[in-house]
Amino acid sequence: MILIKNGLVKTMAGEDIENGQVLLDGGKIAAVGKEVSAPVDAQVIDAAGCIVAPGFVEGHCHIGLDEEAIGFEGDDYNEMTDPVTPQMRGIDGLNPMDEAFFDAYSHGVTTAVTGPGSANVVGGTFLAVKLCGKRVDNMVVKNPVAMKIAFGENPKRCYGASQKKMPMTRMGTAALLRELLVKAQNYREEMDAYEADPKNNKKPTYDCKLHAMLPVMRKEIPLKSHAHRADDIFTSLRIAKEFDLDITLDHCTEGHLIADELEKEGKGCLVGPTFGAKSKFELKNKCWDTPKAMVEHGLKTAIITDAPVIPLKYLPLCAGLAINAGLDEQEAWKAVTINPAVITGIADRVGSLEVGKDADVVIYKGNPLTDLQYTTKYTLINGQIVYQAE
Repeated sequence: MILIKNGLVKTMAGEDIENGQVLLDGGKIAAVGKEVSAPVDAQVIDAAGCIVAPGFVEGHCHIGLDEEAIGFEGDDYNEMTDPVTPQMRGIDGLNPMDEAFFDAYSHGVTTAVTGPGSANVVGGTFLAVKLCGKRVDNMVVKNPVAMKIAFGENPKRCYGASQKKMPMTRMGTAALLRELLVKAQNYREEMDAYEADPKNNKKPTYDCKLHAMLPVMRKEIPLKSHAHRADDIFTSLRIAKEFDLDITLDHCTEGHLIADELEKEGKGCLVGPTFGAKSKFELKNKCWDTPKAMVEHGLKTAIITDAPVIPLKYLPLCAGLAINAGLDEQEAWKAVTINPAVITGIADRVGSLEVGKDADVVIYKGNPLTDLQYTTKYTLINGQIVYQAE
């Protein structure tokens, strides 16, 4: 057992606890409070003068699939041979030896939702992983988490402009997605009928693309929609409604311009990457007002890095810049802990310090969201100390 005591405990499940204590046992959180009962032989970490918080959660990135510093050999996140590839699985391209993993957890990020990029209209499945380990199978929090779809410039550029094939236009992107969804809808109906009554219904011929879509069509996982521009965001919502599917709004760059309309939809918004240059036309309205606008309109909001677009270790910096633009500090903390966990369906495991959840705890000297000179003193993942400052 490990007892962390004397720190400012940010539970993200209620009020902060001054001089609080957190007890970890067997990889889980055993107790949280002002004073908890711990065995005399528990390892004690004195967090006096420090913040004790749940590990940060990144809700949308490509860590391990778009690796740092090695170029083509580490480029495994876009299968740019076919614009519709739902059968791609992020887990099969993820390299946990990517040096970005250590950089992330040594700065307090302990969980990431990662997967295929946005070259394809349908890119494949995302998964949630802990950021310390040698074998991805042992790091999984949830797999799959979502099915990646993409609107806007990227599919047009990768296929229309580069390969002179569909999609050349936004209409083409939407048409390709609808075509897949109609086929997947029919496949699901046939599969459901067969599973309900195999004697009187024929099992549909296996199709790897359509089979990969079953969790989406059965609303077991959402569509994870890459969309920056307002019209692309609305197109994604329109299609999700047509097929009665769950969806999250990822990037949502122009969300602040349409926050009143998005409020009516009530979908989770994963905002970013905002730190950095406006590298293409659809980012021209990118600004730090977006997280605040989403929160003010009652939308569950997370801040993302889209790593490696922004290195994952800078997730707390991004939250701090949102605070500088007017976002309430507690809402900023939520945006990098419990909110991304809720939006991506992993809040039963991570995102807050609550009894029964995974023992992913980080101890900081200084506030990582408001103090550029903060230090990560300890990072614990599944109750194990994986990083300790020298």
